[in-house]
Amino acid sequence: MRKLVHVTGARPNFPKAAPVLEALHGRVEQVLVHTGQHYDDRLSRVFFDELGLPEPDLDLGVGSGSHAGQTAAVMTGLEKVFLEHQPDLVVVYGDINSTLAAALVAAKLVIPVAHVEAGLRSFDMTMPEEVNRRVTDQLSDLLLVTSADAVGHLAREGVPADRIHFVGNPMIDTLLKHLDRFDEAAARATHGLEGDYLVATLHRPSNVDDPAAVERLVAVLHQVAERMPLVVPLHPRGRDRLEKAGLHASGAVKILEPLPYTSFLGLVRGASAVLTDSGGVQEEATVLGVPCLTMRPNTERPVTITHGTNRLVTPQEVPAALDEVLARPGATRPAPPEQRPPLWDGAAGPRIAEAILSYVDDQPTLRDHANFPRGSGGSSRPPTGWGIA
Repeated sequence: MRKLVHVTGARPNFPKAAPVLEALHGRVEQVLVHTGQHYDDRLSRVFFDELGLPEPDLDLGVGSGSHAGQTAAVMTGLEKVFLEHQPDLVVVYGDINSTLAAALVAAKLVIPVAHVEAGLRSFDMTMPEEVNRRVTDQLSDLLLVTSADAVGHLAREGVPADRIHFVGNPMIDTLLKHLDRFDEAAARATHGLEGDYLVATLHRPSNVDDPAAVERLVAVLHQVAERMPLVVPLHPRGRDRLEKAGLHASGAVKILEPLPYTSFLGLVRGASAVLTDSGGVQEEATVLGVPCLTMRPNTERPVTITHGTNRLVTPQEVPAALDEVLARPGATRPAPPEQRPPLWDGAAGPRIAEAILSYVDDQPTLRDHANFPRGSGGSSRPPTGWGIA
C-alpha cells in the first residue's frame, strides 16, 4: 500500500485536510504530521476534536518564532520524518510556513509533493503567504486548485497542464458538512448579543504590526461599533497592539478569545456583516451568504468577489462601505448552490483523493527502488520518465 505524509500546522490547514484524510481513509497508508506552528489549543487542538480529524501521528511542537527560525525548525523536524517514513507523496495545505518547509524538504529528498490550494495569487510579495505559495507551487508535482483563476496563474507560470487539477475547495466541504452545527441562537446567547451585530477578525501584518496603522484601525472600528455592536474574536497575533491602542475602550466592542470552529462560524452566520483580513473568512462568508468587507488592498481569492459577497476596502473606507452593505436587502443564508463558486459543492475531498491516487498509482515505488538514494545530500531528481517535474 502506498504511503502519504500529510503536513498540517495551523488553524487554516485543518478544515482543508479533514475531507482529504477522510476520502483517502483505507485506500493508502496515511501519516498525519502537525508541526505545531499554531500550538494554542484554541487554534489547534479544538479543530481535531470538532472536525473528527485523526490524532496526529507526530507533533513536532515547533511553536512560534521568526519566519526564518520557524521555517528552519519545521524543516529540521520534517527531514527526520520523511527519511524515517519514506513516503510516496507528501501532501501540503495552504500557504503557511509549514507548507513551504515541507515542500522544500521533500524536494531535497526527491519526494513528490501535492499542494492542496495551489495557484492562489495576491501578487503582493510583501505578504509572507504569497512567498510561501509561489515557492511551494514551483516545487510541487501535483497542483490541486480551488478556483479557475488559480489554473490560469499556474499556466502563466509555466506549470504543465497535466500537473494541474481543478478540484474545488475542501474547506467548503468541511463547512457544508457541519453547517447544521453553526448555531446563531447559541452564539447570541453565549455572547449576550441582542439584535443585529458585526464580526471582525484581524491578524495581517499590514493591519496589526505598525502602531500608527493600528491606531487608525482602532479608530475606524470604534466608528463601526457606533452603528452596530462589534464582536472581535482576537487572534494572538496583534492582540497586544490592538488592546494598547484602546480597542476595548468602546463599550460597543466585545472582545473575545479565539473561538472553536463551529462556535466561530455560528457567530459569523448570524452577523449582519464581517470585517476581516483573513483569506479563509472571505471564503466562508461567501458560502454562508454573509456580506464581507476585506481590509486589504488585494486578495488571493478574487472568486469571493466575483461569485460571493466580498469587497476590498481600506480601513478608512470601511464606514461608508458598511453603510452601503447594510442598506441592501438581506442575502440568502447560506448561499444556494447556484450562487457558490464552481465546485464549491462539498465534494472536493473525494476529487482530491482520486487525483492523488491516480498520481501515485502511476509512479514507481520510489522508496523501494535500488538505484534511487535518499537523504545523501547529493542525490539528483529522478531521470526522465519517472513522471516527476
